[in-house]
This record gives sequence, structure tokens and C-alpha cells, in this order.
Amino acid sequence: MNDHIAQYPQVPALPPVRGIARWAVAALLLAGAAWTVRAVWEIRLAVAGEPASGPPDQGDGRHRPLTALEDSYHIVTSAGGVAVLLCVLVFLMWLQRVRENARTLSGQPPRYAGIWVYLGWFLPVANLWVPRGLIADAYGASTGGKRPPMVLNVWWVLWVIGMASGVGLLYTDSKDEIIERAYTGVWPLLASDAAMVGAAVAAVFVVRAVTAAQEERAG
Repeated sequence: MNDHIAQYPQVPALPPVRGIARWAVAALLLAGAAWTVRAVWEIRLAVAGEPASGPPDQGDGRHRPLTALEDSYHIVTSAGGVAVLLCVLVFLMWLQRVRENARTLSGQPPRYAGIWVYLGWFLPVANLWVPRGLIADAYGASTGGKRPPMVLNVWWVLWVIGMASGVGLLYTDSKDEIIERAYTGVWPLLASDAAMVGAAVAAVFVVRAVTAAQEERAG
């Protein structure tokens, strides 16, 4: 017991993190479910096959009326976009909280300035490592310098693959263009969907690991 106290000196009371962590986990699972539903609709499009009238985007600014299945895909992807946006907001709230707690626990300023909590996800090149670094820094500061869990790397690899390919967050194809791709070659789309779902699930374990580390230290 004395050894434990010597290793982890008494620290000031921390703002609670468990509540926002639970919301983050729920939001991540919701986003993963949204990407799963999206993949199911892409499979349905591939199985149905392209109508005789051709793709929705006919070129030269001409678009044919959507089929019922294509129209429902638009609805599914729009609803999924709302779920992902909600997930992003809650996840960033959790990340901001654990960064503040990590600073209290370590007595040292974070490695990255606060603006990177938001800018780091979108700035080209920097977004290849900054978000992972934010969480690794918070974990290390919360645990006295321990290496982050392997699931952090799993999450980050899946996230980068998913956001940069297929139907990921940085992909610029319109919904109608993705529908056409589902008709002509659905497997790359499904691979991207799988990466995004896997990233959401891995992120759940990341949230739980960092949160547990801070609760243990605070306790």
C-alpha cells in the first residue's frame, strides 16, 4: 500500500470522466452501426444491379430519377452522416476532458497545444499522426509514462485506411457516384466500410483504456 502511494502521489480531484466516456462509447457504437447499415445498402445495390437506364448521374449535368433503393441509400447515408457528426462531437469532448485530467495528473503541459484537438484531424499530413499522438500523450501522462495499449495503433491504422479510401470521411465522391461504384465494383466500398466499423469498435477500447487509467490514478 505504501509502495502504491509512493509511486502515485496524491493528486487533486479530477473532473469526472466516466460519464462522458460512456457517451463516447455509445456514440462510437452508433457510428459503427451507421457504417454497417451503409454497407448493407451497398450490397443491396450490387445485388440488384444497375438499371437499364444507366447510373443516376448521366453526365453533362443530367440525372435520371432515382429508384426506390437508390433513394433509400441517400436517406441511409444522410442519417449515417448525422450519427458520425454526433460521434465526432462527443469523442472530442471526451478527448478534451482526458487531456485536462492528464495535465492535472502529470503536472506538465500536454505535448500538443489545445488547437490540435480540433485542427489535427483535418490538416493534411498532420492528420496522419497528431490525433493518435494526442491520445498517446494523454495516456502516458495519466499513467506515469507507460506505453499506450496496442489497441491505439489498431484503431489508428483502421481509421487512416477508412478515412482515406472507399467511402471514408475524406472521400469526395457524391452519393450518386458511390451508387454507381456499388453497381460496378462493390468490394472496395465494403473494404472501406469494414475499416470504418473496425475503427469505431477499436476506439471503444481506446476510450475505455484511457478512462480506466485515469480513474485508477485518481483513486
